[in-house]
Amino acid sequence: MTGLLALIVTGGFAALIATVHAGAGGTGFWMGVVATTLLAAWLVQRLGDAPDRGLPALAAPVAFGATVLALWEVLVLGLSVPMVLLPAPSAIAARAWLAAPMLWGDFAQTFLKAVLSGYVIGCGAGFALALVADRLPFLRRGLLPLGNLVAALPVVGIAPILVMWFGFDWQSKAAVVVAMTFFPMLVNTVAGLAAAGALERDLMRSYAASPGQTLWLLKLPSALPFIFTALKVNAPLALIGAIVAEFFGSPTQGMGFRITTEAAKLALDLVWAEIVVAAVAGSAFYGLVALAERAATFWHPSVRP
Repeated sequence: MTGLLALIVTGGFAALIATVHAGAGGTGFWMGVVATTLLAAWLVQRLGDAPDRGLPALAAPVAFGATVLALWEVLVLGLSVPMVLLPAPSAIAARAWLAAPMLWGDFAQTFLKAVLSGYVIGCGAGFALALVADRLPFLRRGLLPLGNLVAALPVVGIAPILVMWFGFDWQSKAAVVVAMTFFPMLVNTVAGLAAAGALERDLMRSYAASPGQTLWLLKLPSALPFIFTALKVNAPLALIGAIVAEFFGSPTQGMGFRITTEAAKLALDLVWAEIVVAAVAGSAFYGLVALAERAATFWHPSVRP
């Protein structure tokens, strides 16, 4: 039943897209749009009852995403929405295909250079300082309020300053990413290191375990869920910070640079192509961190089936 429904929905949207590209319309067309959308909603609801793990769990989000794209295409073309307001997915895909070398250069400038370097430095420094703060209570009491304060600073406030300090190339964007990822990692790691139970700490002391052994065998395993939470939060945050930082000064490459310049030219199809690249990169980055979390914390109740 579900397979037949999927075929009907796919065929319905394919017919609607072909019709709207041919310039046809009318009352029957819009009734078809409503009927196919309702069938797609029913399909997504049925697919949502699949198991929560493995490939069947992907069926519902994939079907929902395909429905949104198809409906977006039909509505934009059917209602003759101007490109400066919202381009159709087909126009975005065509422009992305033609501008693929440019998009790759922007991706390499923003993600491979600024985001990855700033993410590694910021998360690594926050983790290292959390280990020191765990051994020095006075440092922990002084750093955490400061961390909460700095984490609340808007990126649009610190980005221009760091661009002036480190120049207009990717190093200044990496500095923004460091500033945005450092304190979430610090705060979460400190909280995770303190999450080990009193009974477990007493047991380690009864075994005459050294501070290093207690850290390695008890505190770090209990802190792993907190650490990976910070890593997952920082993954999209780092990309957002780098793109926003490029709004305030950049060389002739970068996602943020391209978005601002092409938006000024009203080339909204290329702007949306950059947004799609950023969304895919951020989602893939988050997914890799989530997979690493499942492998490292397989024993945690949140991971076990």
